[in-house]
Amino acid sequence: MEACGSAHYWARIFQAYGHEVKLIAPQFVKPFVKSNKNDAANAEAIAEAAQRPTLRFVPLKSAEQQDIQAIHRMRRQAVEQRTAQVNQIRGLLAEYGLIIPQGRAHVRPCLAAILEDAKHGLSALFRASLQGLADALRHLDERVAQYDAQIATLARASEPAQRLMTIPGISPRVATALLAAIGSDPRLLGNGRGLAAFLGLVPRQHSTGGRDRLLGISQRGDTYLRQLLIHGARAVMRWVERKTDALSRWVTALLARRHPKRLSK
Repeated sequence: MEACGSAHYWARIFQAYGHEVKLIAPQFVKPFVKSNKNDAANAEAIAEAAQRPTLRFVPLKSAEQQDIQAIHRMRRQAVEQRTAQVNQIRGLLAEYGLIIPQGRAHVRPCLAAILEDAKHGLSALFRASLQGLADALRHLDERVAQYDAQIATLARASEPAQRLMTIPGISPRVATALLAAIGSDPRLLGNGRGLAAFLGLVPRQHSTGGRDRLLGISQRGDTYLRQLLIHGARAVMRWVERKTDALSRWVTALLARRHPKRLSK
């Protein structure tokens, strides 16, 4: 099957009837589509692509993995909405000469102080609107905290997640997102380099005539998961200078030669 919307659901249905299901990424199907695109041509292209001996397939997700991924997607949307809400509050207040210090942690306390202080000369209409924004921001903070608690609970209940969290820089959020992304059969990825390629963390290549030319990292795959892993690496690098273990010494030596932002990628 072509990996598209609801593909994992239908794959599990077909598996229940005894079929062996493999999902193919759309970009690997497109070269086999002849002439105009229609359902029949698409089905023929999928059948031809599936017969290629070196074709890579999309890992099939279980319902539990999709549940975890759904929580991560909802949390990410709530964080984006919260950031937009914070920026809107700061921008609106700046128009009235009221500047909130940088950092999301300052917004709610400063906004509460502004609403309580009648000396700022804000109209009753604008104060009522600000109160609505304050309530919406508090609700988004509660939603993000709720998702974080759910992710922490899922990580504690998962033995693979517990093993992943023994790796420096891997938090419950990173561990559960990684388990949700790689599918129910991680053997499809082959090895660690296959996982790195799946996440877009290996160099792009433009080689010809026996001359190897490696470019920057490909940045393919799951942007959200790659972002989490890079943040985890940056968190590790903040403390390596205070440690003397082998990993910290290795990272410190790399930091002496490369910029931290380039190294974390």
